[in-house]
Amino acid sequence: MKLSDKFQILYYNTSMDYELFKNTIQNANKILIISHVNPDGDTLGSMSALYQVILNNFNIQKDCIDMVYNGIIPEIYKFIPYLELAQTPDMHKDKQYDLVISVDIAAKDRMGDSLPLFENIDIRMNIDHHKTNNNFGTINFVRADACSCGEVLLDIFNALKFKVDKKTACALYAAILTDTGGFRYENTTAQTLLKASELISLGANPAEICRYCYESKPRNMVLLHANCMINAEFSADNKIAGICITNKDMEKFHATNDYTEGLVEELRRIKTTEVSFVIKEVDENTSKVSLRSKNTDVSLIAQVFGGGGHTFAAGCTIRKPLNIAKDKLVEEIKKVLG
Repeated sequence: MKLSDKFQILYYNTSMDYELFKNTIQNANKILIISHVNPDGDTLGSMSALYQVILNNFNIQKDCIDMVYNGIIPEIYKFIPYLELAQTPDMHKDKQYDLVISVDIAAKDRMGDSLPLFENIDIRMNIDHHKTNNNFGTINFVRADACSCGEVLLDIFNALKFKVDKKTACALYAAILTDTGGFRYENTTAQTLLKASELISLGANPAEICRYCYESKPRNMVLLHANCMINAEFSADNKIAGICITNKDMEKFHATNDYTEGLVEELRRIKTTEVSFVIKEVDENTSKVSLRSKNTDVSLIAQVFGGGGHTFAAGCTIRKPLNIAKDKLVEEIKKVLG
């Protein structure tokens, strides 16, 4: 028995209707796959892997399946196969699709400019792993027990005995690696590591992918991080650690939105920190928040402001100016901390 066969038997979730996944794609003539705003390694890796598997396992031509991203694809993820084919939502507003698939999107507001596309398509498949996902699709494959959307997809592919080639394995490994913080976060399980091992056996190069994801940061990104850490704010006996990023900060370091990635995790690494946050100015009346914790359910905090996520990693958007949004956020964090 092959290693992949052993994984197929032991490690996919049998409670999900995988035949529905297969039949839905088989019956589709034109498919759109969408990722969330400010895309990370999980949403991009999942989108790429799904794109490849559909082409490799169904009688669907390349011109009948499109990928859409929101914002900017971070430079560190451009090694993921086929992302050069992905386009922005405005490139697809006049096209007709009969199936749309969202990957790693916890809530509709995380679709950004892709939301009108999603809502105007009759069959809407939602593939995700966030516990706050409310099954907003007409078809849903949502598993809060999975470490990443990439893991959900791998289970689907294995259950249906789909071909997973080297490029697909690379994309899925990137998804799992980044959403577990390099296999350091609480969502890393024995199954996570077994599935990573399977993907390596299928051709994913762990050292190379790790270098792309964690050792290829632009110079100005590192300088922005240094500036933010120097100006970090602490409260509640140093249990709360936060960073505020203005548009002027972004301009000073010629930074794009993806340059803020990893900052909230840096704050969480401080010994005294229980809850960390990064709050970034979007415009004069809108602030975007990322939350992390060691033991506190920060999804409860995010939900107060209409967001969501995982127990120890969540996010939201606060429709207030930066300083007011920060005060309201800290107030809610203190309530949860008691």
